Amino acid sequence: MGGLPAWLLRKPNIRLRTSDPDFLAAVDSWFKVLLPKIYPWLYHNGGNIISIQVENEYGSYRACDFSYMRHLAGLFRALLGEKILLFTTDGPEGLKCGSLNGLYTTIDFGPAENMTQLFALQRLYEPHGPLVNSEYYTGWLDYWGQNHSTRSVRAVTVGLENMLKLGASVNMYMFHGGTNFGYWNGADEKGRFLPITTSYDYDAPISEAGDATPKLFALRNVISQFQEIPLGPLPPPSPKMMLGPLTLYLDGYLLDFLHFLCPQGPIYSMLPMTFEAVKQDLGFMLYRTHLSHTVFEPTQFWVPNNGVHDRAYVMVDGVFQGVLERNTKHKLFLTGKMGAKLDVLLENMGRLSFGSNNSDFKGLLEAPLLGQTILTQWLMFPLKIDKLVKWWLPLQLPKSLHPQTPSGPTFYSTTFSILDSGGDTFLFLPGWTKGQVWINGFNLGRYWTKRGPQQTLYVPRPLLFPSGALNKITLLELENVPPEPQIQFLDSPILNSTLHKTYIYSLSDDTPSAPQPMELSGH
Repeated sequence: MGGLPAWLLRKPNIRLRTSDPDFLAAVDSWFKVLLPKIYPWLYHNGGNIISIQVENEYGSYRACDFSYMRHLAGLFRALLGEKILLFTTDGPEGLKCGSLNGLYTTIDFGPAENMTQLFALQRLYEPHGPLVNSEYYTGWLDYWGQNHSTRSVRAVTVGLENMLKLGASVNMYMFHGGTNFGYWNGADEKGRFLPITTSYDYDAPISEAGDATPKLFALRNVISQFQEIPLGPLPPPSPKMMLGPLTLYLDGYLLDFLHFLCPQGPIYSMLPMTFEAVKQDLGFMLYRTHLSHTVFEPTQFWVPNNGVHDRAYVMVDGVFQGVLERNTKHKLFLTGKMGAKLDVLLENMGRLSFGSNNSDFKGLLEAPLLGQTILTQWLMFPLKIDKLVKWWLPLQLPKSLHPQTPSGPTFYSTTFSILDSGGDTFLFLPGWTKGQVWINGFNLGRYWTKRGPQQTLYVPRPLLFPSGALNKITLLELENVPPEPQIQFLDSPILNSTLHKTYIYSLSDDTPSAPQPMELSGH
């Protein structure tokens, strides 16, 4: 939700980023704590904050609620005073609804041929003062299943030079690539739901690992034509480390750990409830019911109205049956005896963070059907997987017969030590399908080796214990484990390897539609 907290959705009818009283009450209570802490550090108070942005690309949100924008502007002025420069930023298409009299209007765009025309649009809304590109896109983010985004050094440097020739001020986004650790990635909706990868390297001038790239040196050269740049060398790249391959060992199926994952026990409801309704903001929740009659022939299991948000792993009596996925895979075929246990593990893949005017609820948004029978009598288990990994694994589970190559949600782990002081590294998971990784209890993020493009996860050196101590890595593999359950640590990332072509799925069935071009917009 672009940084808005998920607990806002516990009021299901709330209208985010509008003058809805419920939303404004939350905004007011937060800013009345935050903004007084900022006040001493404003520029005219001797601090280093020269300006503050009000909202972000609000014109792309489609609500176009000027009462809301006026409320925000009044709140900022009341708490910060009249001297601070307040501004807005929008893409060219969003200036009409995103700008407001009394707030300085800036624009954002990436390398563009029609730069003069774009700044002319800013001038329509801000006749005086500097031209400002407040988000100059040096690269772009990645979506699972599409190619790694790159933007050429030449395009970015030529664009910067042209802006500086016009006397414009420029803020680069991103200047330093980042990482969506844990469950913190966002998502877009462009024809279908598009979750963003764990890496936010962004093809930025400074990489995800903090290293200078050729793009950074080229940008410095451009800037040096317009003003002096600091003397002295740049910091060298951080040391990098290789290790492995390491073999991982089975800890058990996720269902084996249910008592530890949900120690308070399940919540009962006739119909399934959303994550938000049971206060599960992130991660995973297990939905359980029992078959009310025997199903002899393979029968369609489905959720109406695209009601899987976002990915469901389906098991009957503990045996993995397959996956349902938002917008893309709408049905499975199941059999089972009366009383058989039907488990549906729901994964929140990240909330919509740009442009959408809809609240992005997670979980089963409607009751699933088996054939034409509505499934009722649900138990919901909000899962505390991070706690299990950090405190309770490994547990001594009763020995049970596991197949040679387990499938479905399964925990694997191993321990390893590093030599000397080690360094940053990149976790490579060849042959694994999709899941979540923890190192020494820290949630490193999602992997989706089978879909790509990201094949490695960035591991900062401070997450690893020094030489002599044992480090522990834990995987929750959600689908299929490779025949040889091994991992490696590499000294460079692999961010551009994908098995899927870039296309948008049809929403009407499970077959890909004809390829359609992807639209890029601000973020």
